Amino acid sequence: MGQPLKRIVIVGGGSAGWMTAAALSSHLGRSTKITLVESEAIGTVGVGEATIPPIRTFNARIGIDEQTFVRETQGSFKLGIEFVDWNRKGEAYFHPFGQYGAEFDVVPFYHHWMREHLAGRADRIDEFCMAWGAARAGKFSHPTQDRRQMQSTFDYAYHFDAGLYAAYLRKFSEAAGVERIEGRIETASLHAESGFVKDVQLEDGRTLEADFFVDCSGFGGLLIEKALRTGYEDWSPWLPCNRAVAVPCEKVGPMAPYTRSTAREAGWQWRIPLQHRTGNGYVHCDAFVSEDQAIETLLANLDGKPMADPRTIRFVTGRRRKFWNKNVVSVGLSAGFMEPLESTSLHLIQYAIMRLLVLFPDTDMSPLLQQEYNRLTVQEYERIRDFLVLHYHATERRDTELWRYC
Repeated sequence: MGQPLKRIVIVGGGSAGWMTAAALSSHLGRSTKITLVESEAIGTVGVGEATIPPIRTFNARIGIDEQTFVRETQGSFKLGIEFVDWNRKGEAYFHPFGQYGAEFDVVPFYHHWMREHLAGRADRIDEFCMAWGAARAGKFSHPTQDRRQMQSTFDYAYHFDAGLYAAYLRKFSEAAGVERIEGRIETASLHAESGFVKDVQLEDGRTLEADFFVDCSGFGGLLIEKALRTGYEDWSPWLPCNRAVAVPCEKVGPMAPYTRSTAREAGWQWRIPLQHRTGNGYVHCDAFVSEDQAIETLLANLDGKPMADPRTIRFVTGRRRKFWNKNVVSVGLSAGFMEPLESTSLHLIQYAIMRLLVLFPDTDMSPLLQQEYNRLTVQEYERIRDFLVLHYHATERRDTELWRYC
């Protein structure tokens, strides 16, 4: 019978690291020593983050009050995502956090709408969605729990500053007993027999041992890849975008309660409204547009004045062949990456953490827990991958090289 884990080391900060620290400390209390190592010199990828409704469950589970959270992260409320020029140029559609129509009789609403649509009598289906009606009007109110009212037919999520979220979770975690160590990890040592990670060594010579490690070190995967050689499954043949340029701009006009994704010549542009600024980025494929052209396109399509120089993020869409390998679980960018077209980046972090808590190991490190964790996580990644592919597959655009490729 294995013993409870005595020490856990989280490698890397940012949203992934501090969400993990907050959840583990809330779940385990002070019975397990939790240490997070990060270097301010490295920085994080974090931009303005858009989320989907389950983030509310995560925050509530670890005891974060919504009003405090929105204030601390300069956040705003989100009712869904508008997709502009994705099907055809000049057209838009909306993915709402909520249902279409009202529930009545035994036949789902969309059957009634489809009958009228085929007969040429139906309005656009968006007209029957409370979330889109409110979003289009620039309004937000919390949904009611009374199922007899239309105000119960939608859900919501948030936009927020990912850097401020990580900073808030750091305060939350440290108050719960998490130890933060400033430093850059240079290498890791493996046990000779088991191949498990034994410890990590910092540049200044310090060594940190642990029973279990969570790799939140970003694209490079310091432990999951560089130490354990887990391997990576490349999905770029199906999702060819491999670059993003991002820049914040000054907020102009009222705050829209939704994310916007606008299809461009070689990818798509995000717009995320926050209290203090608007987050913008152009996700693109470098085979179809140069970095200078991508930056030029992004800067030409901002609402307000840029607040910083554009920065480039390079990525390869895909996932690790194992998310949990030996005594290391990868969370966040170290686990894999898919473009944030449906705001799933933090969702994947959240569910990795929640899944880990359900399948939490002891010192025996049962391989059955690892197998189940990997099986469920592969399913989650592949569902999201296929949903993103659908956006590109469903388009009728043929006006540029990217859209013809799709």
